[in-house]
Amino acid sequence: MIEIGIWKRWREAREQPKETEIVSDSLLRALIGETKITAEEAMSIPTVAGCVGKIADTVASLEIKLYRRNGDAIEEMTDDKRTKLLNGDTGDTLDAFQMKRAMVKDMFLDKGGYAFVHKSNGEIVSLHYVEANRLAFTYDPNPIFKDYKIYCYGAYYEGWQWIKLLRNTRNGYSGESIVDESKTFFETAYASLLYEKNLVKTGGNKKGFLQSAKKLSTEAMEALKKAFKRMYSDSSENVIVLNDGLTFKESSNTSVELQLNENKKTNADEICKMFHVPPSIISGKATEEDKKNYIEGAIIPILDRFATAINAVMLDEDEKNDMFFSFDTTDLVKGDIEKRFGAYKIAIDSGFMQIDEVREKEKLPAFGLDFIKLGLQDVLYSPSSKTVYTPNTDKTSKMGENPVKEEPEKKEGEEDAD
Repeated sequence: MIEIGIWKRWREAREQPKETEIVSDSLLRALIGETKITAEEAMSIPTVAGCVGKIADTVASLEIKLYRRNGDAIEEMTDDKRTKLLNGDTGDTLDAFQMKRAMVKDMFLDKGGYAFVHKSNGEIVSLHYVEANRLAFTYDPNPIFKDYKIYCYGAYYEGWQWIKLLRNTRNGYSGESIVDESKTFFETAYASLLYEKNLVKTGGNKKGFLQSAKKLSTEAMEALKKAFKRMYSDSSENVIVLNDGLTFKESSNTSVELQLNENKKTNADEICKMFHVPPSIISGKATEEDKKNYIEGAIIPILDRFATAINAVMLDEDEKNDMFFSFDTTDLVKGDIEKRFGAYKIAIDSGFMQIDEVREKEKLPAFGLDFIKLGLQDVLYSPSSKTVYTPNTDKTSKMGENPVKEEPEKKEGEEDAD
């Protein structure tokens, strides 16, 4: 009988479900490392969403142009179909703006931004954005001669078939998201957001426990549980009367005691530093210096990275020597109209730009004035015909030719010398 009893208790112990520790406080979960924040959760942090959205919109709004080096000169190629794919209709359900925006967002929050370059008979016919979580990779373990393939929707593709916008990559096919790079910070920031949400849901009441001088009946305990549940549900009925012998002991601090507002401000500033975005850019109070720092720190590096990825895939091998894609940053660096037009005036007066070039940048029709000023306001030079025209004297001469010497006027009574 004793043996049977032992086996019975052993069997009951095995069948008894193991207790699992439940941590209800999201802030505590972050501190002990039980929270793994996702990209969607990171985007629920307002400053993260603001920085990612601002940078992605800025990059996506810029036009990509194709240029060719012709000796010392660089000329824009305006009739190439590839620029239409990069700036307008991609041939996919996403247009070029949406594609570039999605790729920048994936670069920050996932392993990278990816677009498949679809070719037919050696010609690029369409560009197709693919979500990063739809891709997998197989790679050669050789650390020197690296090679890989991209697996998508049941098929393998070569790396050179994809535009890859990567961040902190060490292999050339996948990068590190900003969330994974600073996961402890983002987990804490997200946990603080959840904690604040919980405070709102519970009406800001502190957590705690009840202490009784005497043992309570089951009915009394159930009544207290229901009363406290109503109080923490943020309903209008939030008054509890404690009878003699019952006391409430606090086990948590209020949002004021935790300095949540100060922490939120600090977290927001730290997030802006990670994205190289001045906080004033997000708040809409940016100075000219802030805008300059934003462009140089947050935007230009991404544009260079993006253009390099495009050049590697969308140019043929024989084109890579003298052709390149580049973002047009003219609109990005435009200040107010007075400063902009003042800069144009300096460029025209110094002969650095022509009037029609300025009008083209301002998206205005050309005048057809094919002249460059040579320093004097009344001297004009035509590069196409290499002629110099002086309006004051109404004379035209050819550059490189000896000027015609004018004979002095004869005085009255003088005769020609033999």
